Amino acid sequence: MSKTVILIPSRLSATRLPGKPLLKINGISIISHVVKKAKDADIGEVYVATEDKDIVDDVNLNGGKAILTSNKHKTGSDRIFECFEKLDLKDIDYVINLQGDEPNIDIDDLKHLNKLIKLNKPEIGTLASKIQDKSNLNNENIVKVITDKKIDDENFPIALDFKRIVDNLNLNIYHHLGVYAYKPNVLKKIIELKQTNNEIKNRLEQLRAMENRIKINVALANFCPVGVDTMEDYLELKKKLEYKS
Repeated sequence: MSKTVILIPSRLSATRLPGKPLLKINGISIISHVVKKAKDADIGEVYVATEDKDIVDDVNLNGGKAILTSNKHKTGSDRIFECFEKLDLKDIDYVINLQGDEPNIDIDDLKHLNKLIKLNKPEIGTLASKIQDKSNLNNENIVKVITDKKIDDENFPIALDFKRIVDNLNLNIYHHLGVYAYKPNVLKKIIELKQTNNEIKNRLEQLRAMENRIKINVALANFCPVGVDTMEDYLELKKKLEYKS
């Protein structure tokens, strides 16, 4: 049976909103909300990979598991690979890299991605949702993925490109969600490759994989979570989630 592990990179020194993993919603930190969602998806063990002991302590306090990693990593992929090596897990077929700043990630979308990677065995799988607001095409804070075919609930098309701004509307364009499922050997290969100029320029580490001919398959997410990048994002999401409860 195919085995998956979910690793969640997290650190306190985010550029735009320092300390955001420990900001509270309904009395629980953002990072611990993400851990709970990952555990509720029930697709594999869940660990947080972090350079900060305060995050380790918070995750442990809320019933999760965390691994302390180096503070020298340039990307989340580097961080989760160190975590994966430290865990020394056996017979893992896929490592899911789940962003630590999306506490309303949809559990069913995670399950859907896990189902498709088991069926199709891609080098890398990721998620994308339909773009409801066309103004987002010019919002560089929302990453877009262009696929070779339209995405539906059953297929798993190939990503052709990732962009922050898109001006050609005659393409299959979707809102990319920062969730990746890697074969362990592919994750190792990626972190051993040099960062590319395009990756650095666009601040998109998935371009390193594409420019080294590593294919990325894209699954449809039916829900688009709100990432917390700014204090405004946090306050908006906090209001929404606390109202629901």
